[in-house]
Amino acid sequence: MEIVIVDDNETNLVIIEKILRKAGYHHLVLLSSAKELYHFLEMDSPNAAEVPVDLVLMDLMMPEIDGVEACRTVLSQERYRDLPIIFVTAMGDSYKMAEALDAGALDYVMKPINKVELLARIRSTLRLKHEKDLRKKRDKRIQNELELARQVQRSMLSSPIRDQAIEISAVYKPSSELAGDFYAWHALGAGRYGVILLDMMGHGISSSLVCMYMYAALKDTIMGLSEPKAVMEELNRRMNQLQMSDRLIQYYFTAIYLVVDTEKRTIQYVNAGHPAGIAIVDGETVQLTEGCCALGFFPQIDIGQGEISYRGEARILLFTDGLVESLEEQMDDDAAVLINSLREQDEHDPSALLQRLQLKTAEEPKDDMCLVMISTN
Repeated sequence: MEIVIVDDNETNLVIIEKILRKAGYHHLVLLSSAKELYHFLEMDSPNAAEVPVDLVLMDLMMPEIDGVEACRTVLSQERYRDLPIIFVTAMGDSYKMAEALDAGALDYVMKPINKVELLARIRSTLRLKHEKDLRKKRDKRIQNELELARQVQRSMLSSPIRDQAIEISAVYKPSSELAGDFYAWHALGAGRYGVILLDMMGHGISSSLVCMYMYAALKDTIMGLSEPKAVMEELNRRMNQLQMSDRLIQYYFTAIYLVVDTEKRTIQYVNAGHPAGIAIVDGETVQLTEGCCALGFFPQIDIGQGEISYRGEARILLFTDGLVESLEEQMDDDAAVLINSLREQDEHDPSALLQRLQLKTAEEPKDDMCLVMISTN
């Protein structure tokens, strides 16, 4: 534990040093000016490692640079913003003391120094710093774990499919929190492909864990049942297994699942409370609205299944509500923006389509943005 004492009066330095040493504080640094403090903290080197200082005791009135200015300067640097500073001063001006506290100082002690008061304030300040340091370490550990969770989530997303019959790919821009959006697709055999896009309620750890739980059920459900209505019934059953009678929050998700049969040239789908997907088939636009409510609300739900046939080619666009909310121009029918952009783009490239859309970029996205594109040949 290192305490820095800053005072232009050598006598004051000696007095404070003796008080602290008798109290068991032996790692002390004595400085006579704010400039010496700046040098000790390597203020002129922004890339320097943080100096292990636990507390600064500083005189308020010093020549050239006073304590208030020095306090503001030190605390303005990111690596020292939590450094506790206590002023030791003979000035009794309440306005000046208020200015000192506004500058970021945690406390002050009046001169002549009362030993008991000084040590009590030091102990209190160091306890607060210890708690803050523990919280910072915990927060850093949590951030590292969340980053690992984000990487795990991203690693589970399906890779693009590009073959003679079909192309499937996605572009995904998660928000800063753990994602609640997820997409997956699987080849079902005989020219059939199952594609799902879901949006879990909320963000953060709990929603992410629920999303991971559903991911574990997805592949077996899609590969085993394949038919959209049966898949949604099973996912709803799995989701309801998580619900508890005493839980205040009910988890649910919206989803759209479809099966593209490139041999029969059909698209079967179910939309469970999700933004309507867009299909352009043989030049005609169809919105994928047939389905049911979001999954997880009720143990039993009535599910409608839609089917579209096509002769030539089909292009399908699935997206989450985070994409719609990020459109620069909000319209009565936001789907019109997406439909026009999809029609104007010839190639299969969801990233290019996302760039074509005018999205809000001034602020950090509050929700995940996901776009899945399917093109049949």
